Amino acid sequence: MIVTTTLDPAIAARLKRTDDGLVAAIVQQHDSGEVLMLGWMDDEALARSLTTGRATYWSRSRNEYWVKGDTSGHVQWVKDVRLDCDGDALLVKVDQDGAACHTGDRTCFDADRLGPDA
Repeated sequence: MIVTTTLDPAIAARLKRTDDGLVAAIVQQHDSGEVLMLGWMDDEALARSLTTGRATYWSRSRNEYWVKGDTSGHVQWVKDVRLDCDGDALLVKVDQDGAACHTGDRTCFDADRLGPDA
C-alpha cells in the first residue's frame, strides 16, 4: 500500500510547474558531480523523495509513480535536493547504485554527442 504524503506548503509555493503539474528533476551523483538522468516530479513525487530518501518520479509514459530501483535494483539514495533560482527545475543529488539509465548505462547522457566535435 502506498501512503500519500504532502509536500511542505512552503516548498510547494516555490515550484513553477508545467501545465501538467510537473517539475524537471536533473539527477546528479552526489560525490562526483556526474549528471545521471532527467526525471519528472510532481508535488507527491518530491514529497516521497524527501521523506523516504529514495528517488521517486512521475512516469509520463505510464502515468504512475516509480521509485528508482524497485524493478531494476538500481536504487537512487537521495542525498540533497535543491531548487533552481526560477523554481522550475530541481537538482537531485543521489548516491546511485548501479545504472541510472533504463538502457543499462551508468548515465543517460553517454550516447549521442552533438555538435561540431561529435
